[in-house]
Amino acid sequence: MRAIASVFRGGGSAKRRAILLSAVLLAVAAGYPVPGKANGLRVEVTDSSFRCMTDMTKVRHFYVDNLLGNLEETVAVAIAGKGDYPPGSVVQLMPNEVMVKHHKGYSPGTRDWEFFFIDVSPEGSKIFRRGLSAVNNRLGMNCFDCHVKARPEHDFICEQTNGCDPIPVTREMFGALQRTDPRCGTKEVSPEDAEALRQLGEIVKALTGNK
Repeated sequence: MRAIASVFRGGGSAKRRAILLSAVLLAVAAGYPVPGKANGLRVEVTDSSFRCMTDMTKVRHFYVDNLLGNLEETVAVAIAGKGDYPPGSVVQLMPNEVMVKHHKGYSPGTRDWEFFFIDVSPEGSKIFRRGLSAVNNRLGMNCFDCHVKARPEHDFICEQTNGCDPIPVTREMFGALQRTDPRCGTKEVSPEDAEALRQLGEIVKALTGNK
């Protein structure tokens, strides 16, 4: 509603205001993000927004960060396991998959989260795909379809008991991926992590048909 009100505050001819209002209403109906800000700050996400996972803050089996500097509140919600994450929050379980929380009203259908699938290398991160409901993970599974099943008090965060369907990836596989994030520098891979990654590779091939 604030976005609609801003159209009328913008001045201009009645015809121009009517056109702008129609565009906003169509965007809302289609589920597209409506421009806005949270506390005067917009969450801008670029390739450089993402970094070595193990340089972020670990909470249980996943990592968090905040692109607006409000890490303390993000960590508090993550530790509690319930509540609404503040804008700028980054939640990451695997190096290639990221969730970023935008300002209130950005995307009500995803509770203002945006999903990212990124390429990672020793040179850094490259956003391969981003969006609200059309981003798939490395298993070929749709991110939105999974996270939308989380109970409301968990703010789209799945974990193992929050209401989402289970995925065929073990804690050992998650840990192996995190510890071998190529952005974190060259490290010797333990036999246990190597085996977990091998098993994950077989699962990915089975689910996606990739050889």
